[in-house]
Amino acid sequence: QVQLVESGGGLVQAGDSLTLSCLVSGGTFNEYAMVWLRQAPGKERESVAGISRSGGNTYYGNSVKGRFTISRHNLENTVTLQMNNPKPEKSAVYYCARGRRAYYNGAVDDYEYWGQGTQVTVSS
Repeated sequence: QVQLVESGGGLVQAGDSLTLSCLVSGGTFNEYAMVWLRQAPGKERESVAGISRSGGNTYYGNSVKGRFTISRHNLENTVTLQMNNPKPEKSAVYYCARGRRAYYNGAVDDYEYWGQGTQVTVSS
């Protein structure tokens, strides 16, 4: 049974920084890509960032390139998302997910397990 637990969400001001973490238990963490997605009320879930199983390849959605950084720590079964200068219009629930493969190419449904999510609210 693969379980993912996100943490680190909360209220952040635009222009500040926030780091989300995800702890994964079960399965073989270092065989799969890891993904961060988000979903705002009334909107579809969108891909934010992804990282390959080794950490050598990353993917970023166009709206976060240059501001967000995804990283993983295979010995600790964790993946983090550092968010610099988040935008108020992007307040959403952020989800951590395990990809279906070793690499992630940005497909919004290319994952098979996900956590309960953590709310990120960005104030202007």
